Amino acid sequence: MAKQEVRLKGKVCRPHKAAIAPILDSRTVLTDSHWQFVELWLTREKQADALLYWRQAREFHAAAKGLSSQASPLPLYYCYLNAAKCLLTAKGVQYDPHHGVREKKRTANARIDLSNEGVKLLNRGVAPALSVYFGETEPNNEHYLKDIFLNLPFIHRTYILSFPAETEVYIPLVDCRFIHDSVTRRAYFAANLSKDFKAGIIFKRAPSSLIADPDYAGGGIRSSASAACDHAGRPTLRDISNIKGLNRLLRGDIEYINGSQTLWYMRTQPSGATLIKRRVPTLTLMAMHRLSELARYKPLELNKHLSSKKNWLIDEFLRMSPSQFIDEIASEITGFQFQIPNVRAPV
Repeated sequence: MAKQEVRLKGKVCRPHKAAIAPILDSRTVLTDSHWQFVELWLTREKQADALLYWRQAREFHAAAKGLSSQASPLPLYYCYLNAAKCLLTAKGVQYDPHHGVREKKRTANARIDLSNEGVKLLNRGVAPALSVYFGETEPNNEHYLKDIFLNLPFIHRTYILSFPAETEVYIPLVDCRFIHDSVTRRAYFAANLSKDFKAGIIFKRAPSSLIADPDYAGGGIRSSASAACDHAGRPTLRDISNIKGLNRLLRGDIEYINGSQTLWYMRTQPSGATLIKRRVPTLTLMAMHRLSELARYKPLELNKHLSSKKNWLIDEFLRMSPSQFIDEIASEITGFQFQIPNVRAPV
């Protein structure tokens, strides 16, 4: 066959949650506690400083449980901050120990609204170091919470229901995998669009990194880029390294939602949508910083947000972001992928 799936240790090679240093041929870690697995991993790797940050993050996460939306942003932000410090420390990334993000002040007459609640990424600090780690290319360092929420796949359905006039950005993908072409001796990413969407319409707003796959008419997509790969069944170390590079290149245009199953999405480019060329963890950290500032210094303004028509969107961000953020950071730290195990009911 000219084209077949790339396989590692007999299993189909699929996109990996970790963008920078994924272990592509490892089995998925099934656990209900990222915290414990990463703590033990850091202990084995003798990463004492990173381990301290991880333990602090874990305690802040525990402290946030049971708190209302009025108070939870504060411990959640420090959970995310310390988890990010753990990642940067474990990877040997130098960073200034400050937050690296601050409020973008509203004009005097601006109403309290997500579209006016701004965040500014500074030149030094944890948040900009995280941005550098992911190799982000976004030229703008100021963003509004409304736009950040648009760019987060794990609350995208809530966003669209909150702003029904806007077009969906994230489109579900199924059967994501890497394909080897024996003629060109290259590998590329391939997937199928969800049948709930019309392929012709979606392809018109697909990113340039993803194109219609001529081998799978009616909803197949593939990456426009490819990677040198000599073998499909037994890829060499060089082949695997090249596929890792392709996986990294595509992240941002394909993102995932964590759960008992990993769900992948293509980030499309609808007309008028404010897309931000940053990774989900960076945006999540920035948004939670702003909400934590409101909780600390302007609780009455936070209450206005939580009493507005968009309060469900904020609440979903506070509820959904912890599991997503920690899953992404844990994958980046260890190179493994994590999933919550499905528990079978007793017969």
